[in-house]
Amino acid sequence: MATVPRRRRLNDPDLRDRLYELLEHDRLPGAHGLRLVRLIILVIVLDVGTTVLASVPDYHARFGGLFTAIKIFAVSVFALEYLARLWSVPGHSPRKLSPWRDRFAFAVSALGIIDLMAFLPATIALVLGAHSTLLALVALPFFKLVRYSPAMRSLLAAIHAERRTLIGCLVILTGAVLLFASLLYAIERDVQPDKFGTMPEAIWWAIVTLGTVGYGDVVPVTPLGKFVSVFAIVSSFAMVALPVAIIATAFAEEVRRRDFVVTWSMLARVPLFAHLTAGEIADIMRLLRARTIEPGEILVRRGEPATSMYFITAGEVEIQLPNQNVRLSDGTFFGEIALLHRTKRSGTVTATRSTRLLVLDAQDFHALIERVPALAAHVKKTAKARLADSGDLASAELALAEHEGEPQH
Repeated sequence: MATVPRRRRLNDPDLRDRLYELLEHDRLPGAHGLRLVRLIILVIVLDVGTTVLASVPDYHARFGGLFTAIKIFAVSVFALEYLARLWSVPGHSPRKLSPWRDRFAFAVSALGIIDLMAFLPATIALVLGAHSTLLALVALPFFKLVRYSPAMRSLLAAIHAERRTLIGCLVILTGAVLLFASLLYAIERDVQPDKFGTMPEAIWWAIVTLGTVGYGDVVPVTPLGKFVSVFAIVSSFAMVALPVAIIATAFAEEVRRRDFVVTWSMLARVPLFAHLTAGEIADIMRLLRARTIEPGEILVRRGEPATSMYFITAGEVEIQLPNQNVRLSDGTFFGEIALLHRTKRSGTVTATRSTRLLVLDAQDFHALIERVPALAAHVKKTAKARLADSGDLASAELALAEHEGEPQH
């Protein structure tokens, strides 16, 4: 009877859902998922670092046992993570498939293959005792960072988006290699049969030259061969610059697109802007500017005139109100009420850790209010509905604004 509950817990969909959420989406500051990600990244760095150091004979002789233990630990962590992802993935694919088809789809996906290759070849090498083979596998765990690094994901997305253009560049480069290789083969083969005696040797020279590497092991000696080489060298600038420019432009565009999505989703959650159209939110985004403050840095002081409102994209600030302190983190905002009513700040805002902000200046804010008159009437309602807690900064600023707006007796 004791085995039945255990089997139920193992097959419990809620348990699978919680595990999937932990592995894929639980990234808020202080969350268990974020701690797990940091642990895995640490293991990746440790694994790659020890594999590199193990290639040094002196280090391997002194610390070989430690290096092997670290490798076994890293392989175990990667294997457990892979099995956990494989078990928890059913029910979370875009298409409604059976559990086994969901698992198969994950196993053959790009990230699934990367996760598998991070530990399977190394496991085989450890079992067979082929420690030298591990050095050839040093890069495989590093590729797991694709899952955890937005920059690497953006780069891969940029390459995927420009794949047709890059294939076109590859075709052009292949044509240029064949053209210059055939010319040098025809010109130099009788003069340097040991270096240009075959087309593969001429192709090697063309690749090295067009790649701007220029090892110097193969160079033309005839005047005509040198003349052709001048055109090959000049053409190489375009051959290298073209794909680099394409990837750099696509990467920058991908980063802007990701930031746009993040900023858009943040603004769409702000009650003050919740009723606005997509075009009006886009107008607001163009008015924002980025700012970073370091831990302990004071952003605004109580009693200062309000000059901006702020959106926290990453980090945390502490707001010292007269009666209590309030902490705000990713996705929250503050300062719009004092800005609207042109009143003074109701609290002192200090960064508790490195914090990235989006800032909307007073002049732009009031210009926005003039363009969208409904905001002025909507702001009090949304600010009070945002958080009813008395420690909320917006409510405190609204109360201060109403108090300063009362006639003095």
